[in-house]
Amino acid sequence: MSATNDAALHEYGNWINGREQPSSATMDSMNPYTQKAWARVAEGTAGDVDQAVRAARAAFETGPWSEMTATQRAALLRRLGDIIKRDAEDLARCESTDNGKLYKEMLGQWQYLPEWFYYNAGLADKLQGDVIPSDRPNFMIYTRHEPIGVVGAITPWNSPGLLLIFKLAAGLAAGCTFVVKPSEHTPVSTIELARRIHEAGFPDGVFNVVTGQAAVGAALVSHPGIDKIAFTGATETGKRIAAEAAKHLTRVSLELGGKSPNIIFNDADLDVAANGAVAGIFAATGQTCMAGSRLLVQEDIYDVMLEKIIALTKTIRLGDPMDPATEMGPCSNAPQMNKVLEYIEVAKQDGATLAYGGGVDPERGGLFVQPTIFSNVNNDMRIAREEVFGPVLGVIPFKDEADAVRIANDTRFGLAAAVWTQNVHRAHRVAHRLRAGTVWINAYRVVSFAAPFGGFGESGLGRENGVDAIREFTETKSVYVELSGAPRDPFKLG
Repeated sequence: MSATNDAALHEYGNWINGREQPSSATMDSMNPYTQKAWARVAEGTAGDVDQAVRAARAAFETGPWSEMTATQRAALLRRLGDIIKRDAEDLARCESTDNGKLYKEMLGQWQYLPEWFYYNAGLADKLQGDVIPSDRPNFMIYTRHEPIGVVGAITPWNSPGLLLIFKLAAGLAAGCTFVVKPSEHTPVSTIELARRIHEAGFPDGVFNVVTGQAAVGAALVSHPGIDKIAFTGATETGKRIAAEAAKHLTRVSLELGGKSPNIIFNDADLDVAANGAVAGIFAATGQTCMAGSRLLVQEDIYDVMLEKIIALTKTIRLGDPMDPATEMGPCSNAPQMNKVLEYIEVAKQDGATLAYGGGVDPERGGLFVQPTIFSNVNNDMRIAREEVFGPVLGVIPFKDEADAVRIANDTRFGLAAAVWTQNVHRAHRVAHRLRAGTVWINAYRVVSFAAPFGGFGESGLGRENGVDAIREFTETKSVYVELSGAPRDPFKLG
């Protein structure tokens, strides 16, 4: 399917048990650039969630999926990766139309995402247990890593395909089944992915999608048939999900917010660092959990760096996300734009100096917010402590290395950070002291299927990607094998 902006709306139903199912209630998906509906999707209900969970449970316990070997699952994962590679352009066009992010960024993501399936296909048949040296006479003890069961995945609107596949590739490799609730703002690419999973030959019920409003997510989290919730989104929502999941002791992994420090020392290559600082916050319109929204700059280069960053920011081209020349698109939805504008006003009231931008773009209007820079920010301001999730940068001065680390770690979050310096000793020393799940040195906003991703503190629980991820979707079982065959005293332990 190629996303278009014509008058005919693309129609999508829920995807349950291997087929697309129409719904009596529907909702429109809006194109943030045109601010017009371009697709119509099902508005699911708790009943739809229950049906999807039952399908996933059946597939996990009794269907063909439950009987497949890890090697057979791996073959399906590789086939799916090939299909996504084939259709990357269509999937990227669809996602850019749904969330307003640059087509060239979405295309880069979808072209890279097959690697997640290839990598996890390689891990699927390597979930090896251990034979444990036994201190019990006549016993052999070994462990098994078994799939956790039915996973409820709840994904956000900023990169719905990428952040679903962070979960999906590892979970499928482990042998789990899925029920997915995508954001109501960006549901389409998840249904498009479901069609391709079906084409790849995955059995019915392995992958299910229920689209809709927050009530669908609530029904999924509270459903007793869910074994694990895998969520990406706002920290406060993650806390509520964890509290609800605890009622059934449902396992959770949470990839939440950030207020990531991007630290520039006076011995850095200033031009390279300035480019990294601008890309770290204004790429993706700042709508990314790892955005470098706190720029920490050493005092003796503060003024020159601020000047360089403003000069670069002035050149950012706002426009149609489908235009290859566009460098920043609109906010993905109206509520998010309003939140960003509110934070800009809060920053002014708190005493930060507006150095550039500061409102709706006067030329573009609509959902376009100017790339905005505040100087003279201190780490106690709300703009430095709360996640804005938009194109707003706060520039904070620091004195020395110890001061930089203190400011960087003075946050309830701990998702990402960066260090810009040409001193190799300082680079590693500071990276080791930063409380963050990912630290870049002389770079920003890079991820890999092979490297764990997740946060410290209120940035979440668990890890996605890398070898760590597949273990997030398994339970470890210990098996004791009595070897002698002789009767034992039933009242004696060991």
